Amino acid sequence: MSFYYLRRNCIFTKILTMRRFIRFLVRKIPRPVLIRFSYVFRWLIVPFYRGNKYECPVCGGKFRKLLPYGNKGDDNRLCPQCLSLERHRLMWLYFKHETSLFTEKQSLLHIAPEQPFLPRFKKLDNLDYTTGDLLSPIADVKMDIMDIPFEDNHFDVVICNHVLEHVESDIKAMKEVLRVLKPGGWAILQVPINYNNTETIEDLSITDPKERERLFGQYDHVRWHGLDYGDRLRSAGFEVDENRFVDSFSDEEIERYRLRKNETIFVAKKSPH
Repeated sequence: MSFYYLRRNCIFTKILTMRRFIRFLVRKIPRPVLIRFSYVFRWLIVPFYRGNKYECPVCGGKFRKLLPYGNKGDDNRLCPQCLSLERHRLMWLYFKHETSLFTEKQSLLHIAPEQPFLPRFKKLDNLDYTTGDLLSPIADVKMDIMDIPFEDNHFDVVICNHVLEHVESDIKAMKEVLRVLKPGGWAILQVPINYNNTETIEDLSITDPKERERLFGQYDHVRWHGLDYGDRLRSAGFEVDENRFVDSFSDEEIERYRLRKNETIFVAKKSPH
C-alpha cells in the first residue's frame, strides 16, 4: 500500500470526523453552551487551518480551508478564527463598502449577537452598541424580539440574523424592530430562504424536531421563508431593498471569501416621515 494512498485516506478520515463532530454540535448542543465552547474550540483549531487559499474579510485570517458547518456538514463554510459564515462575510463587506456603520456616530441594536461581529462592533468608538437575546450568554439585555424593551424611535440601526424563523410570529417581531427604529433608520433582517418555495411555509403546531427539520430545514425552526420574504417585511411597514451586493464581486472573489452567489441582503428601512 503506497504512502500516497495512506496519506489520502488519513486526510479523508479527518475531514469526515470533523464534519460529524460539527454536525453533532450544531444538532445536539444547546446554543448557549455552544457559544461558550466555541471560544476554546477556535483557538485549538486555527493553527491546523492556516494557509492562503481562502480569506475571511471579517477577521482578516487566511486559511488553506475553512471548517465544515450545518446539518449536512458542508465543506469550507466556517472561519476557524472568528467563526464567520457566508452571510457574515458578505454582510461585513456590505457594512464596510455600502454603509457608514464603521464611521458615523449612531446607535445599534444587535439582536442575537454573532461572535464574528460582537467584539469588532464593541471596539468601534462611533457606535452606541447594545446587544439583546432571550438566551445568549454574551448579550447585554435579556429580551424577546416580539416585545423589545426599548422605547419607540430609539435606534439608528438594528441587526438581526437568522432569528425570525424561530419565533412564534415573525410579523410581530418585524413590527417591533420597526417600532424601535428611528425614522429613516434601517435594519438587516436575514433569514434562511428556500428558493424553491414561492411562499413561506409555517406551522406552529409541529413540535417534533425531525418533522421540523424535514419541513423547515432545522429542528428548532417553525417556518421556512420563501421568495415572499421581502413582501412579508413590507407588510410589517418597512421599505425594503432586496440588495444583490454579492453581484459586485467576481467569481474569484466569491470563492476567495467563500460567499454564496444567491445571497440577497434584505435592507429594511423605516420611512423618514
